[in-house]
Amino acid sequence: MKTFPASHSLSGAAVIACGLLSPLALQAQTAPHSGMKGAGMDQSMPHGKMDMKAMMKENNDKMASLPMSGNPDVDFAQMMRVHHQGAIDMAQAQLRDGKDPKMLKMAKDIVAAQKKEIAELDAFLARSGKTPAAPTK
Repeated sequence: MKTFPASHSLSGAAVIACGLLSPLALQAQTAPHSGMKGAGMDQSMPHGKMDMKAMMKENNDKMASLPMSGNPDVDFAQMMRVHHQGAIDMAQAQLRDGKDPKMLKMAKDIVAAQKKEIAELDAFLARSGKTPAAPTK
């Protein structure tokens, strides 16, 4: 049987412990502190700016929580509708907080295009006898 010096065992244990704790530390750093008074996503950014990563996570959570109908066309339309609304929300944050003229124009164009596509998705859902599903969260 091969034996290893104690220093190898301690080093290995430290590496394993760090690997196990890293996800917890990351979760603690990124988790919204909604239970803490005055702590929310808007207050983590200066001047009330919305964090784009947090907006994307919230939108992804909404899409993941949508109930599936079993009809791929309806499910696609439902999820894309939420996805497009997320794009509108991000573009509106850019219009509110952005400075670059090209990015502001792109954000304005995104809002218009995504609203048009949401209307098309809604029309499909209506023809299919469905209404836009609300996330289950």
